[in-house]
Amino acid sequence: RESVALLPAQRRCGMTPDRILVTVLGFTLIAFIIWFFWLKKAKGTRAAITSTGHQEAMILVKGGYTPDVVLVTHAKPVRLNFRREETASCSEKVVLPDFERSADLPTGETVAVEFVPKEPGEYEFTCQMGMYRGKLIVE
Repeated sequence: RESVALLPAQRRCGMTPDRILVTVLGFTLIAFIIWFFWLKKAKGTRAAITSTGHQEAMILVKGGYTPDVVLVTHAKPVRLNFRREETASCSEKVVLPDFERSADLPTGETVAVEFVPKEPGEYEFTCQMGMYRGKLIVE
């Protein structure tokens, strides 16, 4: 049999403190990414009730939607006021496909989108490209 010369690093079998630290930090980062993208539940913002009986929420459009989760009650009229504060082409339009609504969003103006959600559930609103996403939770 041929003997193979081992380098000093190959002779050690145990984990050194720096390897342990890097491994623990790596697993911690992986766990955080899984929680942040898949397990975190968004709390959302409850829409305010106006004197006219509408459930109303103001949504800022700037690099996404803020807030991106809005809570409302079914069978009551909803008015979502979108205010676009950027010039990115993706944010030029908002689409609510489940309610067959869409609206152009001029920069610096507030645009109201009104509808009545008939059934409880979770409904998405997006930009026309689907890159900006928000959720309407109907209770």
